[in-house]
Amino acid sequence: MNETGIRIEIQGTVQGVGFRPWVWRLARENGIAGRVSNDSRGVTIDAFGRESAIESFLLGIRTSPPPAAEIRAVESRPIPPEPGREFVIVSSRETEGLRVSLPPDMATCDACLSEIFDPGDRRYRYAFTNCTNCGPRFTIAEAVPYDRPATTMSSFPMCPDCRREYEDPADRRFHAQPNACPVCGPRLSLLSASATGARAAVGEPVRGADPIDGAAAILLGGGTVAIKGLGGFHLACDARSSRAVDLLRRRKRREEKPFAVMVRTIEEAEKLAILSDDERALLSSRERPIVLVVRREDSRLAPEVAPDNPFVGLMLAYTPLHHLLLEAAGRPLVMTSGNLSEEPIACGNAEALARLGRLADGFLVHDREIASRCDDSVARVVAGGPMLMRRSRGWVPREVPVAVPFAEPVLACGAHLKNTFAIGLGSSAYLGPHIGDLENLETLGAFEDAVARMEKFLRVEAKIIAHDLHPEYASTDYARRRDGRRIAVQHHHAHVASAMAEHGIAGRAIGVAYDGTGYGTDGTAWGGEILVADFGEFERIATWRPVPLAGGEAAIREPWRVALALLEDAFPEGAPTDRLPLFDRLGPRAVAVVRKLVAERIHTPLARGVGRYFDGFGALFLGRPFARHEGQVALAWNVAANPDERRAYAYAITRSQTPWELDLRPTVRAAVADFLAGAPPATISGRFHETVAAATAALVHHAVETRGDLPVVLTGGCFQNSLLAERSLDHLGRSGIAALLQRRVPTGDGGIALGQAVVAAARCAKGSAAAGGVNVHELVASGGE
Repeated sequence: MNETGIRIEIQGTVQGVGFRPWVWRLARENGIAGRVSNDSRGVTIDAFGRESAIESFLLGIRTSPPPAAEIRAVESRPIPPEPGREFVIVSSRETEGLRVSLPPDMATCDACLSEIFDPGDRRYRYAFTNCTNCGPRFTIAEAVPYDRPATTMSSFPMCPDCRREYEDPADRRFHAQPNACPVCGPRLSLLSASATGARAAVGEPVRGADPIDGAAAILLGGGTVAIKGLGGFHLACDARSSRAVDLLRRRKRREEKPFAVMVRTIEEAEKLAILSDDERALLSSRERPIVLVVRREDSRLAPEVAPDNPFVGLMLAYTPLHHLLLEAAGRPLVMTSGNLSEEPIACGNAEALARLGRLADGFLVHDREIASRCDDSVARVVAGGPMLMRRSRGWVPREVPVAVPFAEPVLACGAHLKNTFAIGLGSSAYLGPHIGDLENLETLGAFEDAVARMEKFLRVEAKIIAHDLHPEYASTDYARRRDGRRIAVQHHHAHVASAMAEHGIAGRAIGVAYDGTGYGTDGTAWGGEILVADFGEFERIATWRPVPLAGGEAAIREPWRVALALLEDAFPEGAPTDRLPLFDRLGPRAVAVVRKLVAERIHTPLARGVGRYFDGFGALFLGRPFARHEGQVALAWNVAANPDERRAYAYAITRSQTPWELDLRPTVRAAVADFLAGAPPATISGRFHETVAAATAALVHHAVETRGDLPVVLTGGCFQNSLLAERSLDHLGRSGIAALLQRRVPTGDGGIALGQAVVAAARCAKGSAAAGGVNVHELVASGGE
């Protein structure tokens, strides 16, 4: 019998997902001797047996890994045979390696749920039940390799029963690092708060009540509970109670931005929203993101959950604690980030008591520390597939493979809004968790902590630092304070490069980058860009006619100013403001002041952002002069559209200059004529979307005709608009152009760091950090999507 030996090295998400016991069982099935271990690169297997058995064993590894595993690479090489007939799982070992195989947090599996709700099980109603197929991972890890001593579970020694499970390769809890039970694991507490003048001191245990039942009683009484989850705190209230939701809004200082709602099961989600098969699959996925879906009219959700918005952000319970609380409450719960608006999510117990003490009527906490903040992910279904809008819990720190490996580690600092950073390393990029808008010291501190933690996991300290071209972004300032080679990357080039990297495009591509604002190489605000790009450089083929922003950022908060500027530009003979109801609400003096600012270009920068056009049209034809949160009016304009309207308005393209310029003044005039003739906003919005899609296709055709038949990507925050994305794909598809949307990486500013990383790497490879004729002027209207 000829014996042979092979060493197999596996990279990807292969730790903390039951990979080693699965390998152990596969080895036994094939009569393989040897060993398997974790290390800082992933999983290493030394296998010995007959050649045919080795081939079968290797085929099984490649084709049928555990459900939660993601294999990125399998490398094998011969090694000398060793005597012995046993296959063993050995302790993790340290090796020189650069890749992390730490898995993301995973939703509670069905087997664990059955135990939690089985009165005869020793884990009945235990809020920290998990196994190798589910439970916390990234948020409890403090170092790699991912073993219990390197997690926040290290302070909970396992009892004999849990230890037996942990050491039995045939048990689904074999080496489940968070394994615990009521005897030995973390415990819940219900603590008092001060929001309504509780009699007990803030943070004191509430006596005489089961923590979950006590928290449910607060919720059913119309109160708010701060709940310690996987990656931070939630603020929860009764999603059916207008009074409770309004109270939470006032406390959180969140005027109209929608709240997420959590339910236990997909059947309960069906009662609240109209779900497609794709949406059901996304809601039920192991990542359990918040999914934007159409709310049912008879859902009984409080209108204040998502004011004037037909969508609701739904998510299914993803921890035992959530399942138990929802069962006790017996109704849907608002489950929003535990913070004041613009602050980072609270993470530790003491921090939450200090920051959320006046927002909550009780605290449902536990004594397992959270090592890494990680907010909920957000997704929706666009053009028949899932699209990540916020990539965080459930996905982080899962790597994104890239077609061109990084020669040196790169840290990309991301954008100013919806910030997420990235580290490029080897053949992968690692995106950090969602940080949010870098508007204050607290959020900037959370950003810096998250960067340091990811560098620790990856065992690198990047010396190539990529950042946005905007000189006043907080992420740019952070880059300046880092040692190393700093490379400024133009905002829309980064958007296009992010989409190219996600889709494995290594050469040139045509990129459509539509968002609200991004700093251009000429010091002005871009946002309606058609680029021909590779990772190292780009050419600006076409753009949109600029909109004057009277008052700079004030025009973003007050989009009626954008509407007036569009009218003034489209009607040089005099805009018919006296016949448009929007301006009746503002008064002649305010209109006259802004008209003067626009005419004389006083504190009125020009912006080419497509998002500003959505703002202006929405304000004008919906009568919405003000935005209470970023993108509110643009979303309302999208929602208002009649999806069956397929007539486009006229538009013009100025071909006498480089780049070409899309001119929507004919669109403005035609839309105003429709409105004055009595056309409803739904018709005008439908035609507006059709116009933008048709014009985009025309600009892309110009790029194809002049630069060749290249791949086409659609990127930027505007393509989170499902109607715009679908219409654009349709118009391009009719002429044989199969454009690509971003799916696994956010198309908005939450995905821009990936593009920054690959651009910086390409520039370093070429020996140049130039951004391409940069003239850095102060940009008054800063911002993101």
